[in-house]
Amino acid sequence: MSQAGLSAVVRAIVRRDVLLAFRRQADVMTAVFFFVIVASLFPLGVSPEPAVLRMIAPGVLWVAALLSCLLSLGRVFTADYQDGVLEQMVLIPHPLAVLVSAKVFAHWVVSGLPIVVLSLLLGVQFGLEGEALGVLALSLLLGTPALSLIGSIGAALTLGVRGGGMLVALLVLPLFIPVLIFGSGAVSSTVSGIGAEANLSLLGAALVLALPLAPWAAAAAVRIAVE
Repeated sequence: MSQAGLSAVVRAIVRRDVLLAFRRQADVMTAVFFFVIVASLFPLGVSPEPAVLRMIAPGVLWVAALLSCLLSLGRVFTADYQDGVLEQMVLIPHPLAVLVSAKVFAHWVVSGLPIVVLSLLLGVQFGLEGEALGVLALSLLLGTPALSLIGSIGAALTLGVRGGGMLVALLVLPLFIPVLIFGSGAVSSTVSGIGAEANLSLLGAALVLALPLAPWAAAAAVRIAVE
């Protein structure tokens, strides 16, 4: 098994998943529009006061990002499970955890990266500016990959299960909570004039832990579902 061969397979998986996602634009845009709609409606339902909006901005934007990630988790493995692609991935002589990582990365590029970009525009709507906007984008840049990695475990565990979407939410929401707390806490600390370094460090630590562990757990669940 050559390293070059594995790299080529990983690139092919990422490219394939991204292209398929853009061919199914309705699926991709559903999660992104959900994020925009949820974040945009809060100022109308709470208060137009700038001080109030700045105070609730971290929690609102992070909860919207988390729910958008939950909404898109079904796309990580379900289609490939139904058409037999996952069976081929299990059989090829490459580490399944690495292949799963490639699929999760493609999922984040399509679902998580647009949220990071749009958060800058929505943050302005909530009265965030300067350093607070930068911390918001950085926290989402660290947190959304962690959400995708953790969510992939739940998506793999519920493959072939009827009503899997609700079950995924029940499985991964407890694991999402620390990421939500650290991410929104980083922005809240910045808005309050306190440094965000501690929360960002904890968010980075969560991502570092998820990078090797989540693909391994998801790969084990995929193998069980296929076999």
